Amino acid sequence: MADPLAVPETEKKVVYGIHEIMRFLPHRYPFLLVDRIVELEPEKRIVGLKNVTINEQFFQGHFPGAPVMPGVLIIESMAQVAGVMIYRDLPDKEKKLIYFTGIENAKFRRPVLPGDQLRIEMELLSRHSNFGKMQGRATVDGKLVAEATVLFAISDHPGATAR
Repeated sequence: MADPLAVPETEKKVVYGIHEIMRFLPHRYPFLLVDRIVELEPEKRIVGLKNVTINEQFFQGHFPGAPVMPGVLIIESMAQVAGVMIYRDLPDKEKKLIYFTGIENAKFRRPVLPGDQLRIEMELLSRHSNFGKMQGRATVDGKLVAEATVLFAISDHPGATAR
C-alpha cells in the first residue's frame, strides 16, 4: 500500500535551488523566505519550499518559549514563491521590482513551528500587463496551514537608471 504522505517522484526533482532563486528575487537574509522551487509550469503554477528553523530571527519575539511563524511571513513566503515565476520570464528583470499590492481572503488554519517545512503552491489567476493575481496555499505535512490570494504589480526599479 502506498504511503499517502510520500512525496511523488515528480516532485522530488529540484527545479531551482537557492542560488537560482537569488538570481531571480531581490530579497536577501533575513527576508528571503523561499529555499527551493520543486515544480514549475510557466505562466500557470509554481511550488516552493520554505524550511522553518528555530534560527529564524522572528522566533526571538514571536513568541518566547512558544515559537510560531508569523502569519504575515507565511503570506510573504507565498508572494516570494509567486515572484520566482513572474521574475523568471520578465525581460530586464534586474531593472524591475515586483511589489506585493494586496491580499484577499487570507486564512490561517494552524501554526507553523520550528522544524516544519512549508510547501507553498501558487497558481496564476490573471495577469494584465504589469499587474496580476495569484492564489496560493501553504501546507505542512499535507495539512493546510494558510491560504490567500495575492496581488502584485511590476514596476521599474528606482535605481535602474544608475545600473
